[in-house]
Amino acid sequence: MKIAVIGTGNVGSGFATRLAASGHDVVTVGSSVAKGQDLADKIVAAGHSASAASLADAVAVSDVIALAVPYGVAADLVGKAALDAKIVIDLTNPVEEDFSGLSVGHTTSAAEEIAAAAPTARVVKAFNTIFAEIYTDGPELSGRAAPTFIASDDDEAKKVVSGLATDMGFDPVDAGGLTNARYIEPLAYLNIQFGYMLGHGTKVAPAWLSR
Repeated sequence: MKIAVIGTGNVGSGFATRLAASGHDVVTVGSSVAKGQDLADKIVAAGHSASAASLADAVAVSDVIALAVPYGVAADLVGKAALDAKIVIDLTNPVEEDFSGLSVGHTTSAAEEIAAAAPTARVVKAFNTIFAEIYTDGPELSGRAAPTFIASDDDEAKKVVSGLATDMGFDPVDAGGLTNARYIEPLAYLNIQFGYMLGHGTKVAPAWLSR
């Protein structure tokens, strides 16, 4: 499956590299052509399939588009792309610039706002509780695969993203409809608190345990 990864920061680079390592064809999109190409070259040098393209070209040739950019620019990006019927994975978290809290919540979510900006896209919330370091070091934590909570109103799109998560070594957890992103995003912010403010580091991930 060909997947466009928009964003070449720590999360975008880690996500794209692990996705390519799981056997998928990745198209990288950076804030500049050079940044996208640099990431693609690193993925290819590691022995995996990747190329770089503009936003428009990457969307045109890809089955799935992953948003690994700051939430503040995500809605603007999706407004510029031809996303009709495309599966869009929203990895964003609407964290304030000073990390004091979330800029969106309670009655909506980043995922819902992105869906509103791209009404013909099939938006799926996923991977937003995963730190970049986990993509790099591997998704196994404490003897189990780190979960990713997957929410969408499109069941088929949710199945596709769940399959990608499994391919990458994560444990996909069905989190219901897209409105449940209102709860998954605060969970990600709590994880950020544990990782950075409370000193647990970035090799942590929230899990839902059952017996």
